[in-house]
Amino acid sequence: MSDKPTILFVCVHNAGRSQIAAGYAQALGGDRVEVLSAGSEPKDQINPIAIQAMAEDGIDIAGNQPKILTTDAVRDSDAVITMGCGDACPIFPGKRYEDWELTDPAGRGIDDVRPIRDDIKARVQTLLAELLPTEATA
Repeated sequence: MSDKPTILFVCVHNAGRSQIAAGYAQALGGDRVEVLSAGSEPKDQINPIAIQAMAEDGIDIAGNQPKILTTDAVRDSDAVITMGCGDACPIFPGKRYEDWELTDPAGRGIDDVRPIRDDIKARVQTLLAELLPTEATA
């Protein structure tokens, strides 16, 4: 097994919040982290406003596809971050679980999604700081 932590971001539709979080975790964590995202009832595409909001911050999530949450994804993750999926997420001992209460960006305009995006970014930065060992920077 890799020494890189694996983070799984889960929301109901895997079209907004979890995709934004995964985008930030991948961009900010780089090759020091494995990032997964999934939904208990995934939509057929990413929320276009979420794509727009992330593009404003230089991150492209347009090529992502919503995925169904699987027991294997949870089992293979070190940290499981849920965002409004309730009890749909299986629990395994020894995993780090957090439930982030976030407004669902579905059906909202860009002005309403930007603060959600910024909140998620701050939470991801905190999570990565806790999960990744501090390394000397050149």
